[in-house]
Amino acid sequence: MQHQEFEPPSVLQDTINCFWYNKMNSGEMQSSFQVLPDSYAEIIFYFGSLYNISHNGVMEPLPSPFIMGLLNQPILLYTKSRLEIIGIRCFPWTVFDLLGLPSGKEGVHIFEHPIVQLQPILDKWIKAGKMHEALDVVKQYFIDARSRIAINSMLFKAGVAMQKANGTMPVSQVAAAAHATMRTLERKFKRSSGHTVKDVSALMRFEQVRNQLWRNPDSNLAGLALELGYTDQAHLSKEFKRYSGTAPAAFARKAKKRKQVLLNDFVAFVQD
Repeated sequence: MQHQEFEPPSVLQDTINCFWYNKMNSGEMQSSFQVLPDSYAEIIFYFGSLYNISHNGVMEPLPSPFIMGLLNQPILLYTKSRLEIIGIRCFPWTVFDLLGLPSGKEGVHIFEHPIVQLQPILDKWIKAGKMHEALDVVKQYFIDARSRIAINSMLFKAGVAMQKANGTMPVSQVAAAAHATMRTLERKFKRSSGHTVKDVSALMRFEQVRNQLWRNPDSNLAGLALELGYTDQAHLSKEFKRYSGTAPAAFARKAKKRKQVLLNDFVAFVQD
Protein backbone atom coordinates (compact mmCIF):
# COMPACT_ATOMS: atom_id res chain seq x y z
CA MET A 1 0.00 0.00 0.00
CA GLN A 2 1.31 3.44 -0.95
CA HIS A 3 -0.11 6.41 0.96
CA GLN A 4 0.88 10.07 0.65
CA GLU A 5 -0.60 13.24 2.16
CA PHE A 6 -0.26 16.79 0.84
CA GLU A 7 -0.84 20.06 2.67
CA PRO A 8 -3.49 22.25 1.02
CA PRO A 9 -2.63 25.70 -0.40
CA SER A 10 -3.00 28.46 2.20
CA VAL A 11 -6.27 29.67 0.67
CA LEU A 12 -7.85 26.26 1.41
CA GLN A 13 -6.55 25.68 4.92
CA ASP A 14 -9.76 26.93 6.54
CA THR A 15 -11.82 24.30 4.70
CA ILE A 16 -9.53 21.37 3.82
CA ASN A 17 -7.18 19.51 6.17
CA CYS A 18 -5.18 17.79 3.44
CA PHE A 19 -5.22 16.08 0.06
CA TRP A 20 -4.12 12.45 -0.06
CA TYR A 21 -3.32 9.67 -2.49
CA ASN A 22 -3.53 5.93 -1.91
CA LYS A 23 -2.49 3.12 -4.24
CA MET A 24 -2.98 -0.59 -3.66
CA ASN A 25 -3.15 -3.78 -5.65
CA SER A 26 -5.01 -6.79 -4.27
CA GLY A 27 -4.43 -9.04 -7.28
CA GLU A 28 -7.25 -11.07 -8.78
CA MET A 29 -8.82 -11.96 -5.44
CA GLN A 30 -11.47 -9.66 -3.99
CA SER A 31 -10.31 -8.00 -0.78
CA SER A 32 -12.00 -5.84 1.83
CA PHE A 33 -10.92 -2.60 3.43
CA GLN A 34 -12.10 -1.49 6.83
CA VAL A 35 -12.71 2.26 7.00
CA LEU A 36 -12.33 3.50 10.56
CA PRO A 37 -14.08 6.59 11.93
CA ASP A 38 -12.30 9.92 12.30
CA SER A 39 -13.33 13.55 12.65
CA TYR A 40 -13.20 14.48 8.96
CA ALA A 41 -15.41 14.18 5.90
CA GLU A 42 -13.64 12.83 2.82
CA ILE A 43 -14.43 13.49 -0.83
CA ILE A 44 -13.25 10.36 -2.63
CA PHE A 45 -12.24 9.98 -6.27
CA TYR A 46 -11.17 6.45 -7.14
CA PHE A 47 -9.76 4.62 -10.15
CA GLY A 48 -10.30 0.88 -10.37
CA SER A 49 -13.07 -1.02 -8.56
CA LEU A 50 -14.70 -0.14 -5.27
CA TYR A 51 -17.88 -1.61 -3.79
CA ASN A 52 -19.94 -1.43 -0.63
CA ILE A 53 -22.85 -3.40 0.75
CA SER A 54 -26.16 -1.62 0.20
CA HIS A 55 -28.97 -1.42 2.75
CA ASN A 56 -30.60 -4.49 1.17
CA GLY A 57 -27.42 -6.56 1.49
CA VAL A 58 -26.35 -6.39 -2.17
CA MET A 59 -22.78 -5.52 -3.14
CA GLU A 60 -22.91 -2.49 -5.41
CA PRO A 61 -20.21 -0.40 -7.13
CA LEU A 62 -19.70 3.06 -5.70
CA PRO A 63 -19.79 6.10 -7.98
CA SER A 64 -16.74 8.32 -8.20
CA PRO A 65 -16.63 10.72 -6.52
CA PHE A 66 -18.56 10.07 -3.31
CA ILE A 67 -18.42 11.55 0.19
CA MET A 68 -17.32 9.50 3.16
CA GLY A 69 -19.01 11.38 5.98
CA LEU A 70 -18.46 11.02 9.71
CA LEU A 71 -18.83 7.42 10.85
CA ASN A 72 -20.16 6.01 14.11
CA GLN A 73 -18.58 2.61 13.45
CA PRO A 74 -16.26 1.00 10.89
CA ILE A 75 -17.58 0.08 7.48
CA LEU A 76 -16.21 -2.31 4.88
CA LEU A 77 -15.43 -1.47 1.27
CA TYR A 78 -14.43 -4.08 -1.28
CA THR A 79 -12.06 -4.01 -4.23
CA LYS A 80 -10.35 -6.24 -6.75
CA SER A 81 -7.09 -5.77 -8.61
CA ARG A 82 -5.86 -2.14 -8.91
CA LEU A 83 -7.26 0.67 -6.79
CA GLU A 84 -6.01 4.25 -6.66
CA ILE A 85 -7.68 6.97 -4.60
CA ILE A 86 -7.43 10.74 -4.49
CA GLY A 87 -9.01 12.01 -1.29
CA ILE A 88 -9.89 15.50 -0.10
CA ARG A 89 -10.02 15.51 3.71
CA CYS A 90 -12.42 18.30 4.71
CA PHE A 91 -13.52 19.69 8.02
CA PRO A 92 -17.06 18.37 8.54
CA TRP A 93 -18.46 21.88 9.12
CA THR A 94 -17.17 23.09 5.72
CA VAL A 95 -17.52 20.18 3.26
CA PHE A 96 -21.17 20.69 2.33
CA ASP A 97 -20.86 24.47 2.01
CA LEU A 98 -17.78 23.96 -0.15
CA LEU A 99 -19.80 21.80 -2.55
CA GLY A 100 -23.02 23.79 -2.22
CA LEU A 101 -24.91 20.74 -0.92
CA PRO A 102 -27.36 20.26 1.96
CA SER A 103 -25.70 18.60 4.94
CA GLY A 104 -26.18 14.89 5.55
CA LYS A 105 -25.24 12.32 8.19
CA GLU A 106 -24.76 9.29 5.94
CA GLY A 107 -21.43 7.50 6.17
CA VAL A 108 -21.27 6.96 2.40
CA HIS A 109 -22.93 9.98 0.81
CA ILE A 110 -23.72 9.58 -2.90
CA PHE A 111 -24.46 12.91 -4.57
CA GLU A 112 -24.99 14.61 -7.91
CA HIS A 113 -22.70 17.57 -8.53
CA PRO A 114 -20.69 19.19 -11.37
CA ILE A 115 -17.51 17.93 -9.65
CA VAL A 116 -18.11 14.56 -11.37
CA GLN A 117 -16.82 16.21 -14.55
CA LEU A 118 -13.33 15.90 -13.08
CA GLN A 119 -13.43 12.10 -13.14
CA PRO A 120 -12.43 11.52 -16.82
CA ILE A 121 -9.73 14.21 -16.57
CA LEU A 122 -8.25 12.66 -13.44
CA ASP A 123 -8.57 9.16 -14.87
CA LYS A 124 -6.44 10.23 -17.83
CA TRP A 125 -3.66 11.54 -15.59
CA ILE A 126 -3.78 8.52 -13.27
CA LYS A 127 -3.57 6.06 -16.18
CA ALA A 128 -0.54 8.01 -17.43
CA GLY A 129 1.09 7.59 -14.01
CA LYS A 130 0.96 11.34 -13.34
CA MET A 131 -0.61 11.51 -9.89
CA HIS A 132 0.75 14.98 -9.10
CA GLU A 133 -0.84 16.44 -12.22
CA ALA A 134 -4.16 14.88 -11.18
CA LEU A 135 -3.79 16.42 -7.73
CA ASP A 136 -3.11 19.82 -9.26
CA VAL A 137 -6.44 19.59 -11.12
CA VAL A 138 -8.28 18.78 -7.89
CA LYS A 139 -6.53 21.56 -5.95
CA GLN A 140 -7.41 24.15 -8.58
CA TYR A 141 -11.03 23.03 -8.58
CA PHE A 142 -11.31 23.60 -4.84
CA ILE A 143 -9.43 26.90 -4.97
CA ASP A 144 -12.05 28.09 -7.45
CA ALA A 145 -14.89 26.67 -5.35
CA ARG A 146 -13.52 28.28 -2.18
CA SER A 147 -13.40 31.70 -3.88
CA ARG A 148 -17.16 31.56 -4.46
CA ILE A 149 -18.26 30.94 -0.88
CA ALA A 150 -18.03 32.75 2.45
CA ILE A 151 -16.95 30.51 5.30
CA ASN A 152 -18.87 31.12 8.51
CA SER A 153 -16.33 32.73 10.85
CA MET A 154 -18.20 31.44 13.91
CA LEU A 155 -17.86 27.83 12.76
CA PHE A 156 -14.23 28.36 11.79
CA LYS A 157 -13.41 29.71 15.26
CA ALA A 158 -15.32 26.87 16.89
CA GLY A 159 -13.51 24.29 14.77
CA VAL A 160 -10.08 25.73 15.55
CA ALA A 161 -10.85 25.67 19.29
CA MET A 162 -12.10 22.07 19.12
CA GLN A 163 -9.02 20.93 17.20
CA LYS A 164 -6.57 22.65 19.53
CA ALA A 165 -8.23 20.93 22.47
CA ASN A 166 -8.40 17.57 20.63
CA GLY A 167 -12.13 17.44 21.28
CA THR A 168 -11.82 17.85 25.06
CA MET A 169 -13.39 21.33 25.26
CA PRO A 170 -16.95 21.54 26.66
CA VAL A 171 -19.57 22.94 24.29
CA SER A 172 -19.93 26.06 26.47
CA GLN A 173 -16.23 26.85 26.03
CA VAL A 174 -16.37 26.14 22.29
CA ALA A 175 -19.24 28.64 22.04
CA ALA A 176 -17.24 31.20 24.01
CA ALA A 177 -14.24 30.73 21.69
CA ALA A 178 -16.57 31.29 18.72
CA HIS A 179 -18.14 34.37 20.36
CA ALA A 180 -21.58 32.79 20.15
CA THR A 181 -24.27 31.45 22.41
CA MET A 182 -24.42 27.67 22.79
CA ARG A 183 -27.83 27.59 21.14
CA THR A 184 -26.70 29.57 18.09
CA LEU A 185 -23.51 27.57 17.71
CA GLU A 186 -25.25 24.22 17.98
CA ARG A 187 -27.91 25.22 15.44
CA LYS A 188 -25.44 26.48 12.85
CA PHE A 189 -22.94 23.69 13.45
CA LYS A 190 -25.53 20.98 12.93
CA ARG A 191 -26.96 22.74 9.88
CA SER A 192 -23.54 22.93 8.24
CA SER A 193 -22.22 19.47 9.13
CA GLY A 194 -25.23 17.33 9.99
CA HIS A 195 -23.69 16.67 13.42
CA THR A 196 -23.53 18.34 16.82
CA VAL A 197 -20.43 19.84 18.42
CA LYS A 198 -20.51 16.99 20.92
CA ASP A 199 -20.62 14.38 18.10
CA VAL A 200 -17.56 15.80 16.39
CA SER A 201 -15.67 16.36 19.66
CA ALA A 202 -16.16 12.71 20.60
CA LEU A 203 -14.76 11.63 17.23
CA MET A 204 -11.77 13.95 17.68
CA ARG A 205 -10.98 12.29 21.00
CA PHE A 206 -11.39 8.81 19.56
CA GLU A 207 -9.12 9.74 16.66
CA GLN A 208 -6.39 10.86 19.07
CA VAL A 209 -6.56 7.56 20.98
CA ARG A 210 -6.64 5.54 17.76
CA ASN A 211 -3.62 7.32 16.30
CA GLN A 212 -1.66 7.09 19.54
CA LEU A 213 -2.28 3.34 19.82
CA TRP A 214 -1.24 2.94 16.19
CA ARG A 215 2.04 4.81 16.73
CA ASN A 216 2.71 3.35 20.17
CA PRO A 217 0.67 0.22 20.90
CA ASP A 218 2.12 0.07 24.41
CA SER A 219 0.62 3.44 25.40
CA ASN A 220 -0.86 3.65 28.88
CA LEU A 221 -4.66 3.77 28.53
CA ALA A 222 -5.24 5.35 31.91
CA GLY A 223 -2.85 8.15 30.99
CA LEU A 224 -4.54 8.67 27.63
CA ALA A 225 -7.94 8.80 29.34
CA LEU A 226 -6.72 11.53 31.69
CA GLU A 227 -5.01 13.48 28.89
CA LEU A 228 -8.04 13.43 26.60
CA GLY A 229 -10.72 14.25 29.13
CA TYR A 230 -12.39 10.87 29.53
CA THR A 231 -13.90 10.15 32.93
CA ASP A 232 -11.58 7.17 33.39
CA GLN A 233 -10.02 4.27 31.48
CA ALA A 234 -13.34 2.41 31.39
CA HIS A 235 -14.98 5.42 29.71
CA LEU A 236 -12.21 5.54 27.11
CA SER A 237 -12.54 1.81 26.43
CA LYS A 238 -16.32 2.05 26.04
CA GLU A 239 -16.09 4.96 23.58
CA PHE A 240 -13.24 3.32 21.67
CA LYS A 241 -15.21 0.10 21.23
CA ARG A 242 -18.27 2.11 20.19
CA TYR A 243 -16.41 3.68 17.26
CA SER A 244 -13.94 0.95 16.33
CA GLY A 245 -15.88 -2.21 17.13
CA THR A 246 -12.97 -3.52 19.17
CA ALA A 247 -11.38 -2.92 22.57
CA PRO A 248 -8.31 -0.63 22.68
CA ALA A 249 -6.05 -3.49 23.81
CA ALA A 250 -7.16 -5.65 20.86
CA PHE A 251 -6.63 -2.72 18.47
CA ALA A 252 -3.12 -2.20 19.90
CA ARG A 253 -2.24 -5.87 19.37
CA LYS A 254 -3.44 -5.67 15.78
CA ALA A 255 -1.48 -2.44 15.27
CA LYS A 256 1.75 -4.20 16.27
CA LYS A 257 1.20 -6.79 13.55
CA ARG A 258 0.10 -4.33 10.85
CA LYS A 259 3.03 -1.99 11.44
CA GLN A 260 5.34 -4.74 10.27
CA VAL A 261 3.97 -4.30 6.73
CA LEU A 262 2.35 -0.84 6.64
CA LEU A 263 3.69 2.67 6.98
CA ASN A 264 4.06 4.19 10.45
CA ASP A 265 1.42 6.85 9.71
CA PHE A 266 -2.13 5.70 10.35
CA VAL A 267 -4.25 5.16 7.22
CA ALA A 268 -8.02 5.12 7.74
CA PHE A 269 -8.42 2.65 4.85
CA VAL A 270 -6.94 -0.55 6.36
CA GLN A 271 -6.73 -3.71 4.26
CA ASP A 272 -7.92 -6.93 5.89
